Amino acid sequence: MVQQATTEQTATEKKKPLGTASVFLSFAPWIIFGVVASPSTWEYAALAALIAALVLSAQDLMHGKIRVLDAAGIVFFAVLSVLALALSRADLLWVETYAQVISNGLVAVVAFASLLYDPFTAQYARESTPRQYWDSPVFRHINRVLTTYWGVTFAIMTASTWLAIAYPSQDDWFNWVIPIALLVIAVKFTQRYPESYKDRVTATT
Repeated sequence: MVQQATTEQTATEKKKPLGTASVFLSFAPWIIFGVVASPSTWEYAALAALIAALVLSAQDLMHGKIRVLDAAGIVFFAVLSVLALALSRADLLWVETYAQVISNGLVAVVAFASLLYDPFTAQYARESTPRQYWDSPVFRHINRVLTTYWGVTFAIMTASTWLAIAYPSQDDWFNWVIPIALLVIAVKFTQRYPESYKDRVTATT
């Protein structure tokens, strides 16, 4: 009976998308910042990312809720924008130098920290998954794996953008090629892993 219930639950969950597509929208401000930010443009990148984060979160904010990744983006880019207005360029040389490293590192910290209470990808998956499955082992496992994968991805991107500073002759590789490749792989993994895992669970029950 337990195996039958698990099989039926997994099959029902499989009919519903995980809602992970909206995760990519929450990454948009961070990607905008990563693309635009440079020693001479980071303050404009921060403002553009802040506007994007507010626009993408507007509907949630109007309903009195916000996801952890969106909240982190709004706070981070707002702080950067205020610093750009309040301090001189000399006081902000460290931001000019390490802006991308800091932003990538913050996303990694948010992802790993969310594992302690609620994996951040679960906030998106719940949008298209019936409430009765939110506490299921399948749902929890998938979102812990996805959240961990994104955390590792941004941790590697943090190291890569730091290496771009340490080895400027390899800037294109560390600042662009490797991060873009990591993001593409993470997107593909996010799209494919949930159904792949549910197929395995169904096959063994």
